Amino acid sequence: MKQDFLPRKMENYGNGIKSELEFKSEEPTRVLPAQETEKGVYFLCNLDQNIAVIMKTIYLYKSDKGNENAAKVIKESLSKVLVHYYPLAGRLALSSDKKLIVDCTGEGPFFVEADVNCSMLELLGLASVDPMVLNNLIYEVPDAKNIFETPILTIKVTKFQCGAFAVGMAMNHCMADGKSAAEFVNSWGETARELPLTIPPYLDRTILKARDPPRVEFPQKEFLDIKDISNTGDLYLEEIAYGAFAFDPEKIGRMKNKALESGSLDKCSTFEVLSALVWRSRCKALKMQPDQMTKLLFAADGRSRFDPVLPKGFFGNGMVLTVALCKAGDLLENPLSFAVELVQNAVKLVTDSYMRSAIDYIEINRTRPSMNGTLLITAWSKLSFHTTDFGWGETIYTGPVGVPGKEVAVFLPHGADRSSINVHLGMPASAMKVFEDEIKDI
Repeated sequence: MKQDFLPRKMENYGNGIKSELEFKSEEPTRVLPAQETEKGVYFLCNLDQNIAVIMKTIYLYKSDKGNENAAKVIKESLSKVLVHYYPLAGRLALSSDKKLIVDCTGEGPFFVEADVNCSMLELLGLASVDPMVLNNLIYEVPDAKNIFETPILTIKVTKFQCGAFAVGMAMNHCMADGKSAAEFVNSWGETARELPLTIPPYLDRTILKARDPPRVEFPQKEFLDIKDISNTGDLYLEEIAYGAFAFDPEKIGRMKNKALESGSLDKCSTFEVLSALVWRSRCKALKMQPDQMTKLLFAADGRSRFDPVLPKGFFGNGMVLTVALCKAGDLLENPLSFAVELVQNAVKLVTDSYMRSAIDYIEINRTRPSMNGTLLITAWSKLSFHTTDFGWGETIYTGPVGVPGKEVAVFLPHGADRSSINVHLGMPASAMKVFEDEIKDI
């Protein structure tokens, strides 16, 4: 079987010995659903249409069982769980009205087995210096030119010399938000352990169809295109620096106390105060003019906010973008509580009416939110990816692969009890220094 070799230097790692990092990958194969599945067109709603980008995640495992049978168990259980999640065995296509749909062909996702000549800890050590090394744990189809040539789902199982292994998953975001993706991998793990699915998927997305006729009842400011009067675009011509900033429970507690000291708020959540702090600090770091409008976007889970609520196990994108908007000067001149209140108001925006209005807005305008002057926050804090168990116990580590886009900050849980948060983001190098100083002051 043909193998490809991906060498990468590992210098002065471990015992100070220089070595060559080498991945050996077998040829990709298709994993068909274990039984005949439904064929034909599968509807994707408007909340799916705007996020046809690939989500890459890794799941790292180590136990006394070793890794000899890992690829076999994971491949066979993937075939079985695809019977329940059959749209993931299809491919993206365009409908007659130029919308994304899934052609349920049953052809199955690509699956790749690989080995690497290092331990899991060695690779993580290297990744702490060069995060892109983790891309080697993901299978991407070479020369795919667009989303229609890119599979909906690919899986790669990589075995380490220490007996650990990684499951790398690349899934198109139009198929699932974080909650649905986590339910999928947990169902896959249950299948591997020969257990019934705790949460069978609910696949019908037509419950989120646009209304006929569509009715836009809110300003939908998440789509607002902001003029860059601060010329921050010029800053991004610099080298981009990437950083991860740790917030433990003690530091988070100090932030909350700071937000509450003005007396204008009764309470605030970790997400609210951390989002407010990162938003303010980033505006200052990017030297935004006082009159520069700036926008904060984040996804709120609409499952329980729709009326009626979405069915348990709803598989798709049930998250809706909400928005906080103000001038950079107001954000920076007011206390932290001001920004926190803006975040809280953005959370309160998310009602059934607001979400239906957003769906209808997309139906009419066929557009996506503008990212000018914008920070988009993605939070993994409440997602249960870490509980995925294929028979080797829960993950040693799980998280996204790659570095955040220039408008994105990612909140990842950290620590044994997941009570700390690591904030990952990228900025022009000069701005990153200012951002670091702002964060240290808390």
